[in-house]
Amino acid sequence: MKRDFDLIRSILIDIEKMPAGTQREDFTFPGYDVATIYQHIGLLIEAGLVKGEYLIECGLGHAGALVSDLTWNGHDFLNAMKDDNLWNKAKEHVIKPGASFTFDLLLEWLKAKAKEKIGLP
Repeated sequence: MKRDFDLIRSILIDIEKMPAGTQREDFTFPGYDVATIYQHIGLLIEAGLVKGEYLIECGLGHAGALVSDLTWNGHDFLNAMKDDNLWNKAKEHVIKPGASFTFDLLLEWLKAKAKEKIGLP
């Protein structure tokens, strides 16, 4: 499975909208199958961006996740990628097909562009 950063962005935005103190396990996004969604949520939990638990029912091979909130780093990453214009530039310059990049590189690029946008050195 390849990471899909548009899906990751959608998941983070969706989780941010959850009421405080709640947990959620039902996630759907148009154009994505359930397994792909939950694999990406598992990656977000593993990366420390989301508070939650990735669940696999081994006997049936079904995956799921119980999510409660974004972490501090999850909020920072989402804030860096929320601006649609900046996100589209990131996809063009950093996440372009065939390019080799890391999550940290993407985050640093987004932070640098956000600083430029508000006039910080």
